[in-house]
Amino acid sequence: QVQIQESGGGLVQAGDSLRLSCGASGTTFGDYDMGWFRQAPGKERELIAAISKTDGSTYYQDSVKGRFTISRDNAQDTVYLQMNNLKPEDTAVYMCGTKPVYRGDIWKPSLYDYLGQGTQVTVSS
Repeated sequence: QVQIQESGGGLVQAGDSLRLSCGASGTTFGDYDMGWFRQAPGKERELIAAISKTDGSTYYQDSVKGRFTISRDNAQDTVYLQMNNLKPEDTAVYMCGTKPVYRGDIWKPSLYDYLGQGTQVTVSS
């Protein structure tokens, strides 16, 4: 059974940085494309960043482009999301997810399978 665990969230002030981590048991991240999602209260879950297993190419939603960086360490089965210059509108539960490489485009949220319970990020103004 695949279990995904995110960590690194917290309460910060606007302009601060956080680094989120995502690990898993029951699977190997090296076999998948990986994505970071977030869901704010009353809003739909959205894919904000993704990274390809094949060539390391990345995708970012416009709202986080230039501030967030996704990376992966396949040897450690860990995916990271470095978040800089955080804004109050970044407040959400952040989750990571896996996508089999054969499904194609890393920027399509519907192609992702397993998601963790998430870690809360709260940015105060």
